[in-house]
Amino acid sequence: MGRLFVQSLEGKIYSCKHCRTHLALCEDIVSKSFHSRHGKAYLFSKVVNVTSGEKEERLMMTGLHTVADIFCVGCGSIVGWKYETAHEKSQKYKEGKSVLERVKMSGPDGSNYWVSHEAQVGSSDADDV
Repeated sequence: MGRLFVQSLEGKIYSCKHCRTHLALCEDIVSKSFHSRHGKAYLFSKVVNVTSGEKEERLMMTGLHTVADIFCVGCGSIVGWKYETAHEKSQKYKEGKSVLERVKMSGPDGSNYWVSHEAQVGSSDADDV
């Protein structure tokens, strides 16, 4: 395996809650109205320090999408998913963007988000954007 390159961010940062590797900046949030199996999730225009898994078709609340799970390069934890293709015209804005699950990251103030008992079970996606 090659040498690990980790990019450091400056500003208000979201990081992996397990290893504190930087993942995204507050200013790159597109929407906070997304949901995952574990609760809240945020759509980002740009994320760093992640690797992508295999692309797969997933039927989500807003239709069929081609997505790939994304993993923290620091510890290998799954932190969310990336939209590769949206099959519905109204969902095309998601293409190339990534969703980070709030429960998998620490906020800019160092806070963690815990799974609530009300978290949705099933396919994950935005409820409104």
